Amino acid sequence: GCHVTQQNHVTSVEEVSLDGSPREKAALITSSLLLWVFMFPHMELAVLLTLLLCLEAAVRFGVDGRQQWPVPYRRFDHRPTADSYCEALYPFCPTGDRDGRIPYMRDDDVISVFRLQTPVWEFKYGDLLGKFHIMHDAIGFSSSQTGANYTMEWYELFQLGNCTFPHLRPEAPAPFWCNQGAACFFEGIDDLHWLQNGTLEKIGEVTGSQFNDLAQWVQLDNQTGIYYETWTVRSDPSPNSTVWFESYDCSQFVHRTYRKLKELGAKLSSRSPTYYTKIYLYSGEPTYLGNDSAIFGTPALENLAADIRKFYFTFRPHQSFLDFAFSLVEAYKKIVLDKTFYLYYNFEYWHLPMKYPYMQIVYEEVPLPE
Repeated sequence: GCHVTQQNHVTSVEEVSLDGSPREKAALITSSLLLWVFMFPHMELAVLLTLLLCLEAAVRFGVDGRQQWPVPYRRFDHRPTADSYCEALYPFCPTGDRDGRIPYMRDDDVISVFRLQTPVWEFKYGDLLGKFHIMHDAIGFSSSQTGANYTMEWYELFQLGNCTFPHLRPEAPAPFWCNQGAACFFEGIDDLHWLQNGTLEKIGEVTGSQFNDLAQWVQLDNQTGIYYETWTVRSDPSPNSTVWFESYDCSQFVHRTYRKLKELGAKLSSRSPTYYTKIYLYSGEPTYLGNDSAIFGTPALENLAADIRKFYFTFRPHQSFLDFAFSLVEAYKKIVLDKTFYLYYNFEYWHLPMKYPYMQIVYEEVPLPE
């Protein structure tokens, strides 16, 4: 996968305001507390600890005490080493640079930018998943000076199923997640792969200098955004509904990259509408439950812990046909009849009170940034 060098960022009080993100609010509170300690060194320790305990709530709910929707995707300062228990059916980024390096372009080079889209697992099933609008998205680049072509995509290290549902290991009380996603940059564009059942379209040009700036951003984005999220959760299908949780997948990476290209000065345009796959869950307002240690390490919550494990047992991998049929019935009972779904987001569990139509795969238009 892509390896990136850790970069430090120091946030000063002047950089944040109470109108910022939860992290910015937490940074402001932390800075204020440190200033308070400096000014009043004899302040009671208990008072200081009480104030520090407010930080976690500030990150989640904001200074005004209200939960932020959608819940912000949590970023990290480095990418952890994958657990040896997790194995990929197909190796991640087999032809990409082992250290995730992206080639440097001459500043005066002209780099063509391509929109790439094809059905998920097209190499194995052809257009089968394309008939259900389950598509994979990527971006292509071509250097006018060297003639070299490149593909950049973001996807799961251990396939989609492992990123969507956990493993239940007998020796571990908490469900075990093999969930990481990362950027893959490699030389070449497989024209047949993208054109046969999908899209390969030039949508703009950037200079070599702009491309190099984009490469730095990709590496930072890849280092700090480490896990995949399949579901977008919202209150109902209407256009103005509340979004509870955003997905974090291949198409979201493409959207972020397009926005960064625009920020760098690129002009992008397509001859046809640009559609992307979204998998929606519909629910009432979610309830925060806690992280692994809070739920699976607390005897008072053993019933909740057992219910979460039972829920995910329905979606366990490597089931026989008979077990799979039984699991479908159980999933229907839990999601539709009991109106319950347990979502794992930011390494924390949430309860979703499910609503009709419960789940949809939608192929919706997301225009290129203007």
